[in-house]
Amino acid sequence: QVQLVESGGGLVQAGGSLRISCAASGLTFSSYAMGWFRQAPGKERDLVAATTWSGGAEYYADFVKGRFTISRDNAKNMLYLQMNMLKSEDTAVYYCAALTYGSSWDRPDFWGQGTQVTVSS
Repeated sequence: QVQLVESGGGLVQAGGSLRISCAASGLTFSSYAMGWFRQAPGKERDLVAATTWSGGAEYYADFVKGRFTISRDNAKNMLYLQMNMLKSEDTAVYYCAALTYGSSWDRPDFWGQGTQVTVSS
């Protein structure tokens, strides 16, 4: 049974930093591309950042470029998102997702349950 469990969300002031984590189990982690999505109330779920199976290539949405960094540790089956210079508009539930080869980020293969990040202005 595949499980993606996010942690590390919370309340932070604007301009601050937060690192969220995703612990993966039940899958060959190093065979999956991994990504972070977010969804604010009343809005669609958006892809924030993604990384290939090896971590050798990364994607960032324009609205987080230069502020967020995605990373992974295949030895520990962990995915991270370092978020710096946080803004109130970054407030959302952040979801971890796993993508197998040939699939699309339009429909990841597995989702986590999400972790709330709230940025106070």
